[in-house]
Amino acid sequence: MHRHRTRGQSLGEAQIIQRARNGDRAAARALYETHVDRVFRLAFRMTGDEDQARDATQDAFVRAFQRLDQFRGDAAFGTWLHTIAVSVVMNEVRKRNGRTRREVEIDPEFHADSAMSRGDSALRTRIREAVDELPEIYRTVFVMYDMEGFSHAEIGESLGVAEGTSKARLSRARERLRAGLANAWEEWKSNGAEHA
Repeated sequence: MHRHRTRGQSLGEAQIIQRARNGDRAAARALYETHVDRVFRLAFRMTGDEDQARDATQDAFVRAFQRLDQFRGDAAFGTWLHTIAVSVVMNEVRKRNGRTRREVEIDPEFHADSAMSRGDSALRTRIREAVDELPEIYRTVFVMYDMEGFSHAEIGESLGVAEGTSKARLSRARERLRAGLANAWEEWKSNGAEHA
């Protein structure tokens, strides 16, 4: 019986996954090389720490390869792998009390960031802090959607929530960021930065 494949899983990748399941190290390496950059980028943006991100990336792949027999192909392999990576990162962040400083760039389409283009480092710092201050459920969706470009369907699959829940969390994250940054924006303008 032919299994339905999602857009993200090609016939070639399905064959590579099967070979990796059968112990083919070259196939496992090919899967790793295909997905490692995006997993690392996600981990780095969620933790803000290169060493933590490396560790989380390694842990995510170890877990994924240990659980490869559990992958059914109902979702894209990348989505399944990112579900594992998000879980690993969130567990690590919780262990460190969730107070990791992030060095990330905010998506240029975010409403409050016209200030970012002006190059004000104090305001950039405040934006990073505002992202840090978001509750984890909102921060995760914000990072995945606005920074990493995941779709709401992929986020829902990764986090085990409905697509509508992902959209609602993103909306709340953006509202909180706008509210949290309103004072910083007004201070920045009133301090004459717009005339600099």
